[in-house]
Amino acid sequence: MRLLNLFSEFIGKTFALWTLLFALLGFFIPSLFSSLGWLITYFLGIIMFGMGLTLTLEDFSQVVKKPWQVLLGIAAQFVIMPLLAVALVKIFNIDPLLALGVVLVGSCPGGTSSNVITYLSRGDVALSVTITSITTLLAPLMTPLLLKLLASESVNVSFYAMMMSIVQFVIVPIVLGLAVRMALRSNVKYVMPVLPIISVFGIVMIVAIVVALNQARLQETGLIIIAIVMLHNTLGYLIGYVIARIMGLGLAQRKAIAIEVGMQNSGLGAALANKHFDPIVAVPSALFSVWHNISGAILANIFAKMADKSTKQ
Repeated sequence: MRLLNLFSEFIGKTFALWTLLFALLGFFIPSLFSSLGWLITYFLGIIMFGMGLTLTLEDFSQVVKKPWQVLLGIAAQFVIMPLLAVALVKIFNIDPLLALGVVLVGSCPGGTSSNVITYLSRGDVALSVTITSITTLLAPLMTPLLLKLLASESVNVSFYAMMMSIVQFVIVPIVLGLAVRMALRSNVKYVMPVLPIISVFGIVMIVAIVVALNQARLQETGLIIIAIVMLHNTLGYLIGYVIARIMGLGLAQRKAIAIEVGMQNSGLGAALANKHFDPIVAVPSALFSVWHNISGAILANIFAKMADKSTKQ
């Protein structure tokens, strides 16, 4: 068990490197992954099942303890990133399908790795977990609604079909995970060390498959879409932090909300793109998954140093 815990911790800490490695494998050896597109939704389901296994009623206690902070985080998540996406695709005037992909990932809920990054940043982990959980549960309504409002001019978006897909990919696995946790009770502790390994495997496989399926198009548009993804993520962190500061939140809470806003559930974006649109629409989600784990690790280091300085003062 100790060795498994150490291995799981190692995988979690090197998450960004594994994501980058598999993205490169997908790009340079696409034949390894290009036939696995049908597995994307299953990998996402595994990730969401793992999230369900980790959730407890205590994770939602922040709604009662700090309701306005939770509401601020949820509102920031579903306002800042979608509007940033629209602004960026208009400024760069990119291919409509890639633009749709940017808006899609911007309309997704918070990323599951945001909780780990908040912990490493010495932020408010309880607040982070609550916001991630609630935005994820709201995704069947909010993600198709935002896409309908912001992207319906360029593509036909079926609200009901997309909502049902999110229920299938996200809500059902989470509920199953919660049910298994309740059934296992205290024995769930024996399963927990395996979850980071499974989650990392699921995410890196989604990234590799999406990159492999779009390798040729990435060669043509790679640099500009990478720039947009980096700006989208970085501006999300910055605006989320600034808004939390303007609203008078403490340093730990500002960190949590900044990370929640900047990090997206890009696996969901890739799965929805693969299911409902052209495969190229999944590219921004795949690149976002690579970049936000790298940027998250960098940001965690910066935020941790901020915590050290505030402790010394």
